[in-house]
Amino acid sequence: MAIRNILKEDDETLRKISKPVIDFDERLWLLLDDMKETMYKKEGAGLSAVQVGVLKRAFVMHAGKEFRECINPKLIKQEGENKIKIEGCLSVPGKCGLVNRPEKVWVEYQDRNGNKISKKFTGFEAKCFCHEYDHLDGILYIDKATKIFNDRDEYNREKKNLEKENKQKKNN
Repeated sequence: MAIRNILKEDDETLRKISKPVIDFDERLWLLLDDMKETMYKKEGAGLSAVQVGVLKRAFVMHAGKEFRECINPKLIKQEGENKIKIEGCLSVPGKCGLVNRPEKVWVEYQDRNGNKISKKFTGFEAKCFCHEYDHLDGILYIDKATKIFNDRDEYNREKKNLEKENKQKKNN
């Protein structure tokens, strides 16, 4: 296993559409293992193959209770609006933004051996799945963000100000 370089937002590879995985072999397994190690080393919740320069429809995520490998994922249905708006990305370091994502998603994907899996994700897992899924179609969260912050401190200051304003409105 190895730590792979993560492409940054100005790399045109991130804007390309990834191709379906056909071969579920040792090369895929090595890629998935490297992606897992890279994601954990960089303290991410997910990482797509395109982010490490491989245009394959695959990503890894650990946004809930367990680590998942999602190959050839499909978004079947979505519902509601996720209350967790703040989002970041290993390919857009130092920034974060507000993104509207669904609260629940029903998905299908394959595991590293090609077995089909159907799941329902909610909350942070749903948000993470959608974020990584977008990468496979050349979409970055900054394309969907309603607001971008230069860092978490700027976000926290704005969040605090909004909460204060909302409290004042309720009291009036």
